[in-house]
Amino acid sequence: MFFTNRNRAGAILFIGTAWFLMGTIVSEVLYPGYRVTQMISDLGVGSTAMLFNTAIFGFGLLLIAAAYQLNSTGTNRSFLVLLVLTGLGATGVGIFPETIIVPHAICAITVFVCGGLCAVLGYRVFSGPWAWFSPVLGIITLVAVVLLGAKCYLGLGAGGMERMIVYPLIIWAFGSGAYLLAPEHG
Repeated sequence: MFFTNRNRAGAILFIGTAWFLMGTIVSEVLYPGYRVTQMISDLGVGSTAMLFNTAIFGFGLLLIAAAYQLNSTGTNRSFLVLLVLTGLGATGVGIFPETIIVPHAICAITVFVCGGLCAVLGYRVFSGPWAWFSPVLGIITLVAVVLLGAKCYLGLGAGGMERMIVYPLIIWAFGSGAYLLAPEHG
């Protein structure tokens, strides 16, 4: 079967997202006493540091690789820039654990904001129902970023509100990867 750059980007995005999600889940299980009300980046220090930091770093690299593959397909330039910035932020989170406060915070905010904006811009990149779902997931992420920043956790705790940022991005990345893997009809 012949794979286009678009299909390769979809595969890379899907694999990177799976790697990050599985690395996070396994880290949550292995981290002594971890609760989902804790921040996700807590997994990047202590006994699960190597597993979690490798997963998020690899995820970031694969986001950048997906953007590279999409670059030759005429994909919206703003979307590609945001995808690369999201990837750079994720690699930075893997390099700078939460104990290195300022660089970690800058990288995490970059992932949250650029990832949310990238999903919103999906309406310019995707067609059909995914062109509608993509921006909705981005808006959910961006609203949760504002709520987390305002320390308005809606009873979820800081870690729970952070998941309201990250989970829509994970759903978006899986969905976008699957969308790009599908053959183009046109």
